[in-house]
Amino acid sequence: MTLRRQLRLLQAYSCVSFLLLIFVAVAAFTQPARPEQSRGALPQKIDEITVQRLNVVDANGTLRMIAAGKDRMHPGVMDGVTINRPRPVAGLIFFNDEGDEVGGLAYSGQEQDGERRASALLAFDQLKQDQTVGISYSEANGERTAGLQVWDRADTRLSELIRKLNAANAIADPDAREKAVKAARADAPPGPRRLFAGKTSDRAATVSLADAAGKPRLTLKVAADGDAAIEFLDADGRVVRRIPASQ
Repeated sequence: MTLRRQLRLLQAYSCVSFLLLIFVAVAAFTQPARPEQSRGALPQKIDEITVQRLNVVDANGTLRMIAAGKDRMHPGVMDGVTINRPRPVAGLIFFNDEGDEVGGLAYSGQEQDGERRASALLAFDQLKQDQTVGISYSEANGERTAGLQVWDRADTRLSELIRKLNAANAIADPDAREKAVKAARADAPPGPRRLFAGKTSDRAATVSLADAAGKPRLTLKVAADGDAAIEFLDADGRVVRRIPASQ
């Protein structure tokens, strides 16, 4: 009888141990991964992905980059104010720590009815303002321009202009809307281009330096035919000195 009782106890112990083992195994496989485990997980390999728009965010949800086609591109935002406008271009848009747009890459191009049109821009925006450095290319009617540009932006926030333009674009009457848009843009501080270095539509390699008003004052130019010159200009655009002197 003692041996039979010990055998039964051993059987009961085995059953309980087996059930505990099953419970621990199931719990181990079903418990959620800790944050540190998620960060240390091996990256997944995806051979190909097709999307119309890809949003990249920080851990707190702040939008930092968008890659999109022309039908889903972000219109732009500053100080939480989204620009009310279509933006039918494909490319990449970048955002800073506060969620403001800070530039990106945009491009377009097509040939229709024998006419070629194309544009591309890689731009870097001034904090709370529009682009301050850009590399651009444009083509229309057989004329092409490409180069590096630098703008001088104001200290005011671009969101002030965005609010005015959004309000103007919401006006139903077309004439009143156009008048309000022009007034908003005219009231905004200027953003003159201070530097251009590239190729102009007349196929001349040009470096142009402008004053604070955006008026070219010094140009270095090599024309398509090889003629090279340095020109000094006054505020009205008149050449006051040329090297070599004009023949």
